[in-house]
Amino acid sequence: MAASGALLVMGVSGSGKSTVGALLASQLGWKFYDADDYHPEENRMKMAKGIPLNDQDRIPWLCNLHDILQRDVASGQHVILACSALKKVYRDILIQGKDGARLKCDESGKEEKLAEVKLLVVHLTGSFEVISGRLLKRKGHFMSPELLQSQFDTLEPPSAPENFIQISVDKNLSEIIATIMETLK
Repeated sequence: MAASGALLVMGVSGSGKSTVGALLASQLGWKFYDADDYHPEENRMKMAKGIPLNDQDRIPWLCNLHDILQRDVASGQHVILACSALKKVYRDILIQGKDGARLKCDESGKEEKLAEVKLLVVHLTGSFEVISGRLLKRKGHFMSPELLQSQFDTLEPPSAPENFIQISVDKNLSEIIATIMETLK
């Protein structure tokens, strides 16, 4: 199995991040986190009202997710995170923390060097039509389907030198999982 400490399943809302991430985690025996579970209430309320989040809303949330990944990976745990992570800067925060700060101060004030989180990015891609069709069928989620266009507008697909694979959501779930498992070997 790959030495990668963490796997990020990313894409716009409705691309299947949570489903793919949870299934993969159960097959691999890795820890699974759904980034949506860590949004502060203000973010949830904004999205429910159809108001897109901005960087000020997202950065503290991403920093919290980085800290969770950092803690688990440092303790030897393999982790899967389902998170939209639409911009490269958001993925950088997940890997390095805010401002690329790889230093952390301990209680005595001494700086301690932190390793960045090694992250394999799995980008689930699909057309606006396919994904909006999925969102319209989804019940009980705080993300308003009207926000999908803003997510496509914000999306910066991963590119080199990022460590990533891209998988179409047109494939069925077992094909998506098989592709990811093959990449991890």
